[in-house]
Amino acid sequence: MNLSEKLKILSTAAKYDVSCSSSGSNRGRKAGTIGSTASSGICHSWSDDGRCISLLKVLFSNVCCYDCSFCVNRVSNDVPRASFTPDELADLTINFYRRNYIEGLFLSSAIEKGPDHTMEQLVRTVRKLRNEYRFNGYIHLKAIPGADSRLIAEAGSLVDRMSVNIELPSSEGLRRLAPQKKKENILRPMGQITGAITQNQEERRTFRRTPAFVPAGQSTQLIIGATPESDRQIFTLAEGLYRKFRLKRVYYSAYVPVSGDPRLPALPAPPLLREHRLYQADWLLRFYDFQADEIVDADNPNLDLELDPKTGWALRHLGFFPVEVNRADYRTLLRVPGIGVKSAKRILAARRVGPIHFEHMGRMGVVMKRARYFITCKGRYYGEIGPDAASLRQRLIMPVRGAVKGMAGGEQLTLFGEETGAAFVLPTVPPVEAPATLMLPEQRQATQIPPVRSVSAEPDKAALPPLITAPAALPGTMGRSTPASLVHPALFLPAPVDDRWSVVTGDL
Repeated sequence: MNLSEKLKILSTAAKYDVSCSSSGSNRGRKAGTIGSTASSGICHSWSDDGRCISLLKVLFSNVCCYDCSFCVNRVSNDVPRASFTPDELADLTINFYRRNYIEGLFLSSAIEKGPDHTMEQLVRTVRKLRNEYRFNGYIHLKAIPGADSRLIAEAGSLVDRMSVNIELPSSEGLRRLAPQKKKENILRPMGQITGAITQNQEERRTFRRTPAFVPAGQSTQLIIGATPESDRQIFTLAEGLYRKFRLKRVYYSAYVPVSGDPRLPALPAPPLLREHRLYQADWLLRFYDFQADEIVDADNPNLDLELDPKTGWALRHLGFFPVEVNRADYRTLLRVPGIGVKSAKRILAARRVGPIHFEHMGRMGVVMKRARYFITCKGRYYGEIGPDAASLRQRLIMPVRGAVKGMAGGEQLTLFGEETGAAFVLPTVPPVEAPATLMLPEQRQATQIPPVRSVSAEPDKAALPPLITAPAALPGTMGRSTPASLVHPALFLPAPVDDRWSVVTGDL
């Protein structure tokens, strides 16, 4: 089998692993090496479903001795099989990098003969890349559960990120669908990596030249929908993993039916919407100071698929609202649907300058189609409907962006009447006649039209709104003046630098 056929088989087999983020490492250029993990050296590409595809994502081998019923590479499945050698894969990675196809490597593998044999082949590959080819780019390596601790330690000294996939959220699910995998074999390398990272960070505080150990941290992956666990069970596990092992990310992968095993659910399609809601809730867990039992509880063990998790929490705790944006602290603002981390910080900064009005909120990045029902500005509520959970829910899940006040639903305006088909008549402007012939400067001066004097009365300056003139040095102002009622002084402050995550998820 030639190298092209191997690449086709093993890259296709790797597509079900979603934990391939390439962020978190910052290894700069070194003399005599190629590649870099600095921000300018990693090219982030994203597929339609949000998965990172900037790396060469490939399996070392899809020849597996395990028979996990949810896995396409299980030993009992009839699929084409292939395996690289360490020399082949290292040479392939370097050639792809030199052609600017990739900026790093995401490497995993099926369990070919046993955990130790497979992990040894992976370590030989990354060792060859680092030491022989002097490759200094990003490498994410999957640790094989059950492998020897010395192999795990050597791998961690060579790569940027490691991950150990838990796969299923419960021991019962592992026993039923993956009987050859044990929870202890999965958690042991995770604990070893966490301890080594902590020790390395302490050593680097004392000795600056100490080599880094897994500088981008570790992650894991959970398959959603293959077993009957509730979202509450999944989030309790995720919260424990973040606290105990200090994971950078927990990835959630919607189960894709790849076999007709009777132990697996007969799903018509992967539960992608549930996966999306889990990622939103995970964001609340990591950045919004929520706890797992606040997002899902005994009465609501699963996330609401019609609403984002923060809005769902708000509707269950209407006594917490409305929040006065001119007095609420940072943690309280983060609880408001439509207010994210950046917009909450902008609100706090703007309050130091002056009071915030409703008109200012949208300009600070607040998603007003949700936030307006849960806030007040200077004591005034702009939600249009009362604090009733059923009414708010109906309004928030409306298919249109918002109903027109006094109407049952929104209506798209058109330039033509529905009955008559007559177009709206725009006011016409008298045409300006151009001179029939070109004139010399002295002729143009002789025929110059005198200026027209204004005959309108002087306006009442007291009745006009005060003006705030934007400083000419500010970009985009063009020297215009704007009514003070529409401008908050804090809007002239420098805007915070945008971050990558807001592009993917926005403010929740």
